[in-house]
Amino acid sequence: MRKYRHGQKQELAEDLNVWPSFTDLMANAFMIISLFLLLALFKSLFLKSAFEESESNLSESEQQIQLLQEQLATLESNLGESTDIVRQLKQGSSRLQLLLERNKRLLRQSNSRVNLLETQIQQSNSQVNILESEVERLKSAPPVVIIQDSGEYQFSSGSAELPAGLESYITEDLVKRIEEISQTRNLYVVEIIGHTDGQVNVNSNSNLDRQLEAVANGDRAISSLSAGSNADLGLMRALEVVKKLQEMQQKGRLQGVQFRAYSAAQLLLPSGEFSTVSREPDAGRRRIEIRFSPLGKAETIR
Repeated sequence: MRKYRHGQKQELAEDLNVWPSFTDLMANAFMIISLFLLLALFKSLFLKSAFEESESNLSESEQQIQLLQEQLATLESNLGESTDIVRQLKQGSSRLQLLLERNKRLLRQSNSRVNLLETQIQQSNSQVNILESEVERLKSAPPVVIIQDSGEYQFSSGSAELPAGLESYITEDLVKRIEEISQTRNLYVVEIIGHTDGQVNVNSNSNLDRQLEAVANGDRAISSLSAGSNADLGLMRALEVVKKLQEMQQKGRLQGVQFRAYSAAQLLLPSGEFSTVSREPDAGRRRIEIRFSPLGKAETIR
């Protein structure tokens, strides 16, 4: 056993008296641990509060998200409806465009038809005006009196001497008719046109070139003329009728009426068409036509 001296023992006791320091250390450690526990408690409370607040915020966020999802679904539904509406509007716009193009095409066709109808109407109006003018002309135009050389009015073949029946018709009926026409339609020039058939006149001793004026002036009789052609014969027959009408003027009839004598020979048929070659006797072609022309001032075409 180790032995110490008193001084050394006292010194060793002093060295071994560490309890107060340990107590202080433990107190400090307890205080530190308490502080850490307190901090941990505060932190736990803070975290719990934060967690609860976060949970509350999360719940609100979830509600907002759900609300947003509902709004988004509503918007998607509305968008779908809007898309359908837009599609329908596009389809309607396309149809309207097609209808517009069709209406434009129909309008162009209608305008073309209207222009065509206007042109046709103008042409029809022109034709109507022409027809109206022709009707008025025909209404105002004097008639054509045709004396057929047949029956009691027939000339002897190759002769211009008036038969008794034709002379009576001229003095009794024709004069009266000419007067009626002249009075109702003002004064006219009466044209006497002689026609013949196609028989060939073989007489080569025509004297119309020498004596026609003398017969027309009354210095010679029609019987003094010798026809050398059908043209001569037609003119002689027309002139014979004119001479008889002039005799009636000298008796006070047919005042103011002028007469002209012409020949058409065998050229024209009673229908007005040109005749074909026919040398057979044809009483229907031997005729006298009387035409009425209004008096007017002659115009010279240069």
